[in-house]
Amino acid sequence: MGNIVGLFRKSKNDLEQGGITPTIEEKVRCPHCKSTEVKSTIIKNKMVCPNCGGHFRIGARTRIRVLCDKHSFVELFQNLKSTDPLEFPGYDVKVTNGKKASGEEEAVICGTATFKGQKAAIFVMEPQFMMGSMGSVVGEKIARTFEYAADNNLPVVGFTCSGGARMQEGILSLMQMAKVSGAVGYHSKKGGLYITVLTDPTTGGVSASFAMLGDIILSEPNATIGFAGRRVVEQTTKKKLPDDFQKAEFLLEHGFVDAIVPRGELKVTIARLLLQHETSDFTDALQEISPVEDLTREVELDLSAYERVVAARAQNRPTSRKYIEKMLYDCTELHGDRKFSDDQAIVGGIGMLGNIPVTYIGIERGGNLQERIQCNFGSPMPDGYRKALRLMEQADKFGRPIVCFVDTAGAFCGEEAEERGQGQAIADNLMKMMELSVPVITIIIGEGGSGGALALSVANKVYMLENAVFSVISAEGCASILWSEASLAAEAADCLCMTADYMKEFGVAERIILEDFQHFDWMCSRLEDTVLSDIKEIYGYGKKISKKRYERFRKLGRFGEISE
Repeated sequence: MGNIVGLFRKSKNDLEQGGITPTIEEKVRCPHCKSTEVKSTIIKNKMVCPNCGGHFRIGARTRIRVLCDKHSFVELFQNLKSTDPLEFPGYDVKVTNGKKASGEEEAVICGTATFKGQKAAIFVMEPQFMMGSMGSVVGEKIARTFEYAADNNLPVVGFTCSGGARMQEGILSLMQMAKVSGAVGYHSKKGGLYITVLTDPTTGGVSASFAMLGDIILSEPNATIGFAGRRVVEQTTKKKLPDDFQKAEFLLEHGFVDAIVPRGELKVTIARLLLQHETSDFTDALQEISPVEDLTREVELDLSAYERVVAARAQNRPTSRKYIEKMLYDCTELHGDRKFSDDQAIVGGIGMLGNIPVTYIGIERGGNLQERIQCNFGSPMPDGYRKALRLMEQADKFGRPIVCFVDTAGAFCGEEAEERGQGQAIADNLMKMMELSVPVITIIIGEGGSGGALALSVANKVYMLENAVFSVISAEGCASILWSEASLAAEAADCLCMTADYMKEFGVAERIILEDFQHFDWMCSRLEDTVLSDIKEIYGYGKKISKKRYERFRKLGRFGEISE
């Protein structure tokens, strides 16, 4: 693989003059599928195999040329050079060989660049310099990049490729993990966006520090990402590991990566994310929002409470993804709780609602049997609620409104859910949602089942579709527990007062939304206008957004007081 990196490495002058000039008929062998292809074809395809999609390892300057706007890169911190603090045997030879192999003075290049016009500070690790290992110079350059970005109000985009800490610098190399992590924190506290792009490989001390601290973590396909090496893990555990162990796809499934993005799509994805985080001041966009006709309506009493329960559960009813697809555009779905898994019962990400970027979160029950099984029939695990909270806290950091879509019979009940802290996860959401300083709007589009629904419903305003329901327990569960007879579910539904008209009467919901699935596009367009209008109103609260939310919930409840 190292030879392939060298194959594509060019001098700084070549790259600055606009490109790579390959020998026309030179052939390259793909390390993934073993097919051969003309070198120029591979280069035109951004060093991705056209046969299998396998991503070649590439040098830092080649990556800059491929992904950044032409001539936009300005290098910083070039004056730092490696020393030999431990006088480690043979280290000077390793450094010299690294310089020759890569054409660089160290294993990272730092500077500023633009992605489709969006400016950022960037660092790009160089695999040909001692496999991108992190010594004192690498740590110092990356730390300075974050400090520079914080002081100049710039986001940071980092491309990691490293074997880990540099052994020849001993404990001083290890300390770079903490140093750079501290610099990431400094940048974050100033409201800075940090996008990490993990490339093959990202391992050891780099994976255990700044590589995994991004606000948004992207990865190229099939990249190796992990702390301990595969052989070390197998020798320690005496177990044969699965083939996909420590691959990007493995990390996505286990909740540690937001998205896997092929190299050909990276520039557009990064540019879109930078644009959506460009400002947290939506004053101009809000000014363009006009008041809309009130979609709140009185529910016609042509259906019983239980008939509305049946309607809310209908399999052909649009799911959260359908509303997200119709109401938002330029969406980037983000995955995982960064702790255990990516629960597919919760979908979330960033998208444009009108001219305003929002964080969207939805409980997804799936449109067919296969999707329903993948989504656990819309019953989230603790990992799903933690994913939702991670995205909400990210939205709060960047001043972005939150729109939630709720449709669940309830949080998943099972041994594994209890082992992973289902109650704790829901409790954390309830408390932390109350404190969010940005507008939160929740739309109950189907079932609102107990605490599992409430975990995404601590909002400034709650909408309910006219046949949606919201209840402390299902009608069947209530009948079984209180009357030992599930067949009395219809009577229980009446007693529970779980329909939209009661929710509005109790103050649990502000709006009841007309259902018109025959004209779903029109319905979503009107719903979009209503949400935008309410977001504008909520922003009008200024610094009292969270206080207003608390006051809203403080009023809920019916009780009497005993006079003394």
